[in-house]
Amino acid sequence: MRDLAGKRYWIIGASEGLGRALAKALDAEAASLVLSARSERRLADIASDLHDAKVVPLDVTDPKSVSDAAQSAGDFDGIIYCAGAYEPMKATEWNADAAALMAEVNFLGGLRVLGQVVPRFLEKNAGHIVLIGSLSGFRGLPGAIGYGASKAALMHLAENLRIDLRETSIEVQRINPGFIRTRLSVKNDFSMPQIMEPDAAAARVVKAMKGRRFSTSFPAPFSWLFTLGQHLPIGLFHRIF
Repeated sequence: MRDLAGKRYWIIGASEGLGRALAKALDAEAASLVLSARSERRLADIASDLHDAKVVPLDVTDPKSVSDAAQSAGDFDGIIYCAGAYEPMKATEWNADAAALMAEVNFLGGLRVLGQVVPRFLEKNAGHIVLIGSLSGFRGLPGAIGYGASKAALMHLAENLRIDLRETSIEVQRINPGFIRTRLSVKNDFSMPQIMEPDAAAARVVKAMKGRRFSTSFPAPFSWLFTLGQHLPIGLFHRIF
């Protein structure tokens, strides 16, 4: 089991939802934190309740902002990328700007951040990379234009990292939650099975981080539909939904 006490984690997307809950959960594990998101005010509010947290504002869609934030963050042992943008969207109701923003935040932002972090970890041959995917990234779903594809790309990136870094001491994990009750999920107008509160989801993420498994999906049994559903014929999978 990985001991998180005394480790320093940079959380990207720490101002709301799962990221905010993760800051509290890791603080309870005696980890020190670097908190990043666009809203400095929101981050400062969170940091005021934590034992050891540094605020570094960051816009993952802006390469210079990412580069500057990486320098301001200082030294850290691990990174958690959970920045997220979401807008329910069907192909028949395409919103090009919203789709592009989801790709920018959910995937391209991760590439930008990792472009700063991975070389640093390689230089010291140590580090812990945690990418927050989604059950929706396993297969194409209705009404998920932009979001599902961007999360799938991030999840695929985790696999690339894992195999390329296998001969190093850098560890990579991919954690794929289902529905979490946040300001993003309230946009949905359909029933969300086994929806979790942010604190409960954060506890599951921390548990996964303490372990060594590469990919963790939750909650069961809802997650089984997606992990096993990868192997179903696409027509059958779509009929289930």
